[in-house]
Amino acid sequence: MRKIAITDIHGCKKTFLALLDKLSFSRSDELFLLGDYVDRGPDSKGVIDLVFELREKGYAVQCLRGNHEELVLRAAGNDFTGLERWVLSDGKKTMDSFGVSQCSDIPPKYLDFMQSLPYYIETEGYILVHGGLDFSRPDPLSNLEVMCWIRNWDWYGQVQYDWLGDRTILHGHTPMATQHIENQYLSLDIDRYLDLDAGCVFAEQRFSNKEGLGVLCAFDMSNRTLEFQPYVD
Repeated sequence: MRKIAITDIHGCKKTFLALLDKLSFSRSDELFLLGDYVDRGPDSKGVIDLVFELREKGYAVQCLRGNHEELVLRAAGNDFTGLERWVLSDGKKTMDSFGVSQCSDIPPKYLDFMQSLPYYIETEGYILVHGGLDFSRPDPLSNLEVMCWIRNWDWYGQVQYDWLGDRTILHGHTPMATQHIENQYLSLDIDRYLDLDAGCVFAEQRFSNKEGLGVLCAFDMSNRTLEFQPYVD
């Protein structure tokens, strides 16, 4: 049985399906999704529906909370600041995928799904989280807010290796070009962290700070291998 991690799908259902196909994902595998299923991309609803469908068909799929799920929940709860921030984060594309004009009209089962998502998962030598950990605290697992929002440059230099032990942190949230992800992968045994967000949803944005993105990345924890799928949505 393989354990596979993927993050930051952002409504790119076709790319997600293509990556699962490339991986030959089966019912004997366990899939861990590290958050940000929604916003920015064309089919946020479809991504969550696919998660539901996989589970109904007997596939093992565990899901984490990302900052974009946090934004949806705040917007649906009439948090004005959250709503404003969500709209600026391409939240309208999520509403369009659901065919609604306001966040609170997203069907309850989808909001309940987002509300149920944990902030981190520990599994056989790995800590899985969306953004990262707060190593300024004695217990880096105690700051849930940071887990969704912190950028990698704010914690990479603070890792408490005595606390981390032989575990490795897998995360997303901060888009990185595939070359940088591969460089991290090569030093994984030393640094013990790996960013899996290759900015799939930014495939069609050719800004200078988005170069080398547009790819959905998977990490096979069992065999310690990377797989990349270019954007196809």
